[in-house]
Amino acid sequence: MLATIRQTAEYIKEAVGKTPEIAIILGTGLGDLANQIEITKELDYKEIPNFPVSTVEGHSGKLIFGNLGGKYVMAMKGRFHYYEGYDMKQVTFPVRVMQCLGVKTLLVSNAAGGMNKEFEVGDVMIITDHINLFPENPLRGKNYEELGTRFPAMTEAYSHDLIALADKIGEEEKIRLMHGVYVGTPGPTFETPAEYEYFRIIGGDAVGMSTVPEVIVANHAGMKVFGISVITDLGGKDVTQVPTHEEVQQAAVKAQPTVVKLVTTLVERM
Repeated sequence: MLATIRQTAEYIKEAVGKTPEIAIILGTGLGDLANQIEITKELDYKEIPNFPVSTVEGHSGKLIFGNLGGKYVMAMKGRFHYYEGYDMKQVTFPVRVMQCLGVKTLLVSNAAGGMNKEFEVGDVMIITDHINLFPENPLRGKNYEELGTRFPAMTEAYSHDLIALADKIGEEEKIRLMHGVYVGTPGPTFETPAEYEYFRIIGGDAVGMSTVPEVIVANHAGMKVFGISVITDLGGKDVTQVPTHEEVQQAAVKAQPTVVKLVTTLVERM
């Protein structure tokens, strides 16, 4: 595993030269943020040794390097999901490569269904914590001390400092920012009304099919993490509308200006 990570990282280093300390994972429908990056190098996933290839519509499969908010960053335009058939080591492999490249801060975004009664479609939720309902933990198996400790703490999985900074930006820019707990599930089915109610009862505000594995590995690697969910649909026992993947994408696209403004300013002020 270590040799594979290092091989991929060395390939990327040779291809791009300068390596960043900030990385961004772009979720469903949120690829427009990549257009704000002054790109210096772009790599297709299929070009990168050992990299999986995203199979989901709305995930284009490119690793982007360039400048955003005056900082040098890398961005994943397209992530990997457990429901695509990858195991957790494959899903989180890019985060391991980021670690090897020297990334210190990871920003993650996703599209999510909302259970919180105060949420509206199009809201941006800052993730304050998560509940892991995936059937497998990405740290299961042999632990490599070079990557992180055997039993990493998850008491501050999402950086309090970055959340406070984002809140300050939201106040200054008059951006409606919600806070909440993200529930990570394996997918690919959307939730039943009863499942939405269950997730709400156990403390969830939004639910999706990604993010949690990457955040666990990023914390294991000692990175600071900031996460946001775009609320693309609402669910619960009183909601009868069934979302489609296309509608989720459309709702995410509508929220893109808010996400772009928030993330760009956050990166600028780090």
